[in-house]
Amino acid sequence: MVAAEGARIDRYLALHIPDLSRSRLKALLMEGKVTLNGATITDPSYRVKQGDEIDITIPPPLPAEPEPQAIDLNVVFEDDDLIVINKPAGLVVHPGAGTPDGTLVNALLAHCGASLSGIGGVARPGIVHRIDKDTSGLIVVAKNDKAHQGLAAQFEAHSVERSYVALVWGDVRQLTGTIESEIARSKNNRKKMAVVKSGGRHAVTHYKVLERFGPPGGAIATLVECRLETGRTHQIRVHMAQIGHTLIGDPIYGSQRKRAPSTLPEGVRRHLENFPRQALHARTLGFEHPITGEVISFDSEIPHDFNELMEDLRTLS
Repeated sequence: MVAAEGARIDRYLALHIPDLSRSRLKALLMEGKVTLNGATITDPSYRVKQGDEIDITIPPPLPAEPEPQAIDLNVVFEDDDLIVINKPAGLVVHPGAGTPDGTLVNALLAHCGASLSGIGGVARPGIVHRIDKDTSGLIVVAKNDKAHQGLAAQFEAHSVERSYVALVWGDVRQLTGTIESEIARSKNNRKKMAVVKSGGRHAVTHYKVLERFGPPGGAIATLVECRLETGRTHQIRVHMAQIGHTLIGDPIYGSQRKRAPSTLPEGVRRHLENFPRQALHARTLGFEHPITGEVISFDSEIPHDFNELMEDLRTLS
């Protein structure tokens, strides 16, 4: 298209491509999908000049529904109403920006067929709760609408039993404690959540020290159990950072390379610095079966990578 003079380029595009919203066009601009006279432009405030040649590449739309994909699942429990999965670290729960497929939802569609509940939305059928991509452990998924409603009500009422184990930096001196705050999206970094004084969502985490690693009185790291009273995005990661004990391997809330003491044996220090994910595992999950009413609970062993790191740390004692 050849531009007329004076309009901002994002407004010019919106005028000439009415089928796309202005926000969508601005996103395409920021993603480098627009060229001006043959060169990529990402500045939405640029004012077009007479004779400017503007081209835009519009990616094909994503499929409306996730496709089934044959991905191995560690099934802990399954019946006609629900399925409990022991999710490995690295597996995203449902499709989203940057992860259109290869998710737990894609795997579940292949495993369960058309039976999955749709209450969670087209992109996340059956999903009642989620755990982060790089957190391992237990997650329950509904296979029909009635089960979905029953499970969702329990999560809303905070009656689901959930405990995690986390390996955090430093010596957590208080054996048990409760962290309570409001959590909201960070204004400075949209990938982060933050503790705020007001305007956030109420969050409560109860923790207990399970093991300390390092010389007495000066632990390098601590294994803690965290029980969730609420379930906010990144809750454990944010709360442990709040009390000064970020998770080992956490790329968002902690800087593991700065925290590993240079006095540590080289092998242990390297293992700590290169641990590829936040050391967090969803170990227990308990709830009332939404159809039968039976109280059921599940336990997941700490995964191999997490255990290996703890074994290295135990050599410091």
